[in-house]
Amino acid sequence: MANIKSAKKRISVIETKTLRNKMIKSKVKTLVKKVEAAVAANDKTAANTALAEAVVEIDKAAAKGVYHKNTAARKVSRITKAVNKIA
Repeated sequence: MANIKSAKKRISVIETKTLRNKMIKSKVKTLVKKVEAAVAANDKTAANTALAEAVVEIDKAAAKGVYHKNTAARKVSRITKAVNKIA
């Protein structure tokens, strides 16, 4: 355990940031699963609405530094491609 005051503060700050990052990543994963479920069910309208929500959250996560911009772009690209494959 840290003895120096600044090191103790860093530990608590890191815990807070880790919790925030986990919450954001979890939300993104949930929204991506909703898109994939709609694609699997061949529901075009549900897939498009779920895609819009997911893209917004992924972009927010990238802006906050939770995801690297290329990672966010890759995730958006993959789910968009999946939605566009629905006839």
